[in-house]
Amino acid sequence: MSGTVLVTGGTVRLGLAIASHLREKGWKVFTTSHRPEASADYLVDFRQRWELPKFDAVVNNAAIFTGSPAEMMLVNYLAPKRIIEEQIAPNIVNILDSRVLSRHPAKVDAYFETKARLLDLTLRHHPGTRVNAVAPGPVLAPVGVAEKAGPTPFGRPTPEAVAAAVRFLLETPFVSGCVVPVDGGQHLL
Repeated sequence: MSGTVLVTGGTVRLGLAIASHLREKGWKVFTTSHRPEASADYLVDFRQRWELPKFDAVVNNAAIFTGSPAEMMLVNYLAPKRIIEEQIAPNIVNILDSRVLSRHPAKVDAYFETKARLLDLTLRHHPGTRVNAVAPGPVLAPVGVAEKAGPTPFGRPTPEAVAAAVRFLLETPFVSGCVVPVDGGQHLL
């Protein structure tokens, strides 16, 4: 299966790896960015009103890790929620954080809260829309963010491993409400 897919935040880091992998596998990929210099197909500031066309699938990858809690909520949760509610695509994969799957999360902050809400949204029924998620572990730390990865029993995952999980969910038509952790088993600790 392939078709048109929008990867939000698809011009840098994990989003770029996902977009590149999907292109290699035959998807026609479009990207968003809030940076004019990023060469994205759509320049989108999720803090403002935006219009996007319809796609066969959307990967809700765009996220911010620092800033005000309100801004993080807007970009990390409310924008994906709007994409789902406006039925921009019948097939959605949200990018979470595997810490939201942990029984004993080490740190609960504004970023964690936005991803926990996105997990809840993923697990709801959305008539006419398949919604799944991939929950990466310590894959890439954003520039300027010091990250302590912690133990990963099966090794640190690569961006390509996350991208492969995204493609699996996009191309598996009978799966919805599923979360695939790609964190080297970290969420089990």
